[in-house]
Amino acid sequence: MINPFEGLSNSQRAKLLHKLESHIYKYNKNEEILATLKATNIVCILVEGHAQILNINYLGEETLIEDLFENSIFGTNISSIDSTECEIRAIEPCKIIVIDYNKLINTDNIETSYYNKFIFNLFVIINSRFKENNDRIQILTKKSIRDKLLAFFENEYRKNRSQRIFLSSNLKNLADYLAVNRSAMFRELKSLKEENFIKVDGKKITLLYVPNI
Repeated sequence: MINPFEGLSNSQRAKLLHKLESHIYKYNKNEEILATLKATNIVCILVEGHAQILNINYLGEETLIEDLFENSIFGTNISSIDSTECEIRAIEPCKIIVIDYNKLINTDNIETSYYNKFIFNLFVIINSRFKENNDRIQILTKKSIRDKLLAFFENEYRKNRSQRIFLSSNLKNLADYLAVNRSAMFRELKSLKEENFIKVDGKKITLLYVPNI
């Protein structure tokens, strides 16, 4: 994922954030992010750390909506964060830049080249995010856990053209991403290993076959 400030000098970045009247917030591990700002019209940039957007139902059951890493973009116009069942949680200590959406789309800013470059970068990141979400939807339409795992492996192979898949987080989060029971997924992974489909070493999964894509 590209840096939203790619192509900008440090001074241009400082001028941009001042012009947009941005604010910086820091959060500790397991702390809820933007608890009082979810319903406001904002755009956020995660500049440090790892966070997750979760849906928590009345039984306290959690469903992973989106994993957020360095340079991720989220906000009320591009993420479902205004629901009462939604929570943004810091998985690691996080640093976030918050920008008012109306400041961001103010046409007075288009006179500056660094603003236009910043907006271009945002569109690239958001477009990539929508593609990743569409890929996940295709995976979630699979009925069995095995089919979801194989669809995930094929999608990762398609993106990287490598039989080595490096998970961005642990297997627990993979189960959340696939929206499946963790214990059942671990059993299916064990079966796939025993059948020589895959090899698992921590966060690295090696495909012992070439996906037919």
